[in-house]
Amino acid sequence: MRTRVPFIEAWRREEEKRAGREGEGEMEKGGEIQKVVKGGGGEGLETKRMRDSFHRVILPLASDPWLLDNYITASGHIRLGAIFMDLDALAGVISYKHTGDRVMTVTAAVDRITLSRPLLEICDLELSGQVTFATGRSSMEVSLQVCKVPSAGQENQPRRKEDVFMECAFTMVSLDPVTKKAVRIAGVRPEGEVEEAWFERGRKSYDKKKREMGRGLRSMEPDDEESDLIHRLWLKTLDYHDPNTPSLLPKTCTRMANSTIQSVQIMQPQYRNRHNFMIFGGFLLKSTFELAFTCASAISHSRPIFLGLDPSTFENPVPVGSVLYVSATLAYGDRPLVSGEGDADTETDMDIESNYGEGGKVKGKKTRVQIRVDTKVKNVEHGETKPTGQFNYTFEVEGEVQVLPESYREFMVYLDARRRSRGRVGEGEGEGVQGGNANGGLGKDVLGAGGDGGLKVL
Repeated sequence: MRTRVPFIEAWRREEEKRAGREGEGEMEKGGEIQKVVKGGGGEGLETKRMRDSFHRVILPLASDPWLLDNYITASGHIRLGAIFMDLDALAGVISYKHTGDRVMTVTAAVDRITLSRPLLEICDLELSGQVTFATGRSSMEVSLQVCKVPSAGQENQPRRKEDVFMECAFTMVSLDPVTKKAVRIAGVRPEGEVEEAWFERGRKSYDKKKREMGRGLRSMEPDDEESDLIHRLWLKTLDYHDPNTPSLLPKTCTRMANSTIQSVQIMQPQYRNRHNFMIFGGFLLKSTFELAFTCASAISHSRPIFLGLDPSTFENPVPVGSVLYVSATLAYGDRPLVSGEGDADTETDMDIESNYGEGGKVKGKKTRVQIRVDTKVKNVEHGETKPTGQFNYTFEVEGEVQVLPESYREFMVYLDARRRSRGRVGEGEGEGVQGGNANGGLGKDVLGAGGDGGLKVL
């Protein structure tokens, strides 16, 4: 989304406010000063039609080579991090179409990002979406999709399954621009069977998130099966550290501590949101995704294929001028190191050694890995550090990749990723996204996201 004023003007006005030159309870909008009604909400709190918030954007990547420069990688693939930034910006545009401009709308969470089909060509892309769930409180769900631009005259027709590449959902929250407290917004009114299905899907997602609050490992200890798994993994680490045993760490195995890579960035104004002094969520998605991709690539020595992003929450805002710390770790792989996990057949160390091909890769095998990315922001002036979010990306990589947690903290990271992986492959309440219908799109007549797909990036 475009910002309303250049940063230098916004900065000067903020300095004037700090000096006491501005009246209390006023907010600047563009070049004007607009009174803020405290405790108010979005424009027109009556229920709105779902279709009223619909918005679409065309990226002419095939027809505009200069624009493509911002989206292409050195290997000739689409740069997915740039698409993530556009999706977050589009979610903001759609949200403001629903709420109006009198509220501040921010990205609270990314509920899901999944790929339904591989993008194997450079083509013009259509990014579209609308508000699909809002009850009249402060939050709303915005469902988006990325697809191939339809042929002339087919713009209003349902998209063919083979033309849809990606589906995602964002949770947006509206705040009072002065107090920064949540405000009520208009609910959404579905019309017709398709919109009813979208609304019901959003309601189930909303209820699921409420049920899962407090069920994480911070609140509930590992169950009996997980405790047994921790013990067996711990015994495995003893074997690898004991100089008197013949057990050697397999070439396919990476110690979790050794897989971590980090980046540090100063948050510059170029990536601010429309309110000028905070970084917009799409930049965080881009930064975390690219570090996760780098982590998966460094471990597997191959080009990862992105499969999906698990639900991720933005915990605290990232101010312009702060320092962002990003850390990516190999949290889990579907080829376990010990037997009995049920995710993949477990081989002995001798079997693994005999399967090597050239370059140290295991012949004819692929592994799904989960990369956990933790972010925190530091206020330079006060030295205060806050977590800003946790992101869990899933990739498919060439060869066999295993991870060995060794400390209690690493065991918890491993279990958390294992739970996410098991939920994703269908052990939940029909909410899996890696097989069958992903339930993540804008309707069964539009998407039908079957299969794993994959989009080569970076």
